[in-house]
Amino acid sequence: MEVVRTRTELSASLGRLRARGRDVSLVPTMGFLHEGHLSLVDLAAERADHAVVSIFVNPLQFGPTEDLARYPRDEARDLALLEARGTSLVFAPPDSEMYPDGAPTVTVSPGALEHRLCGAFRPGHFRGVLTVVAKLFALVRPDVAVFGLKDFQQAVLIRRMSADLDLGVRVETAPTVREADGLAMSSRNVYLRPDERRQAIGLHAGLSAASALWQGGEARAGRLLEEVRRAIAERPLLALQYAEAVHPWTLEPASEAAPGTVLAVAAFCGTTRLIDNVELGRP
Repeated sequence: MEVVRTRTELSASLGRLRARGRDVSLVPTMGFLHEGHLSLVDLAAERADHAVVSIFVNPLQFGPTEDLARYPRDEARDLALLEARGTSLVFAPPDSEMYPDGAPTVTVSPGALEHRLCGAFRPGHFRGVLTVVAKLFALVRPDVAVFGLKDFQQAVLIRRMSADLDLGVRVETAPTVREADGLAMSSRNVYLRPDERRQAIGLHAGLSAASALWQGGEARAGRLLEEVRRAIAERPLLALQYAEAVHPWTLEPASEAAPGTVLAVAAFCGTTRLIDNVELGRP
């Protein structure tokens, strides 16, 4: 496994990889990897001859009061995990390499989807996400890129960006990876105190109850969301931010739940913001 930190090194390394194989896949990450990330790396390795992983904590997607400065980092551990997973190349640039002229003047707008779900509470977040992913697509020029469905809105926006702008990158997604008790794996879970960690499963508990209700024949989205809200309300350390039922491609609210409808939720557990979702009818 090779680790590069500059655009020049990246270009040279990619040239050597492509000379030995036909396809390159990309998994963009912000590091502090867990099994969720590594499942994306596994899928990327299946989809192409060479899997490339980026590690970059992107300042553009953090709001002024968010956790950029304290976002968890452990590059040495990340690199060991990636090498064990058979990664071909890691791109781990400093801010000055990704944004040599400072914050970019031209960014990628998510359009109307920017204001749905998490975007309504994190202004500018998805503009920052799409901008850095577009830059990574341009620098790596992958055949396929892999993203996790835990960040469902992000996955939808990146798919739309690649399709709407004809970027030529096939975007694939992988299911959410969970802890044994159902909590969606996240780098930010490390922030949770033990008492918060025990109550954080309320998001998954609510989504699971709603999914079971739908499987039993209940199609009213409002009734399903009542189950999500009830599970969160039962846990005093959780503060609901939103619970919505949406169409999987447009993210518009759904009044009737059908196969493919996504139930999405965000809540604070103490000071830690958690998100989760379930796609109805998906195994």
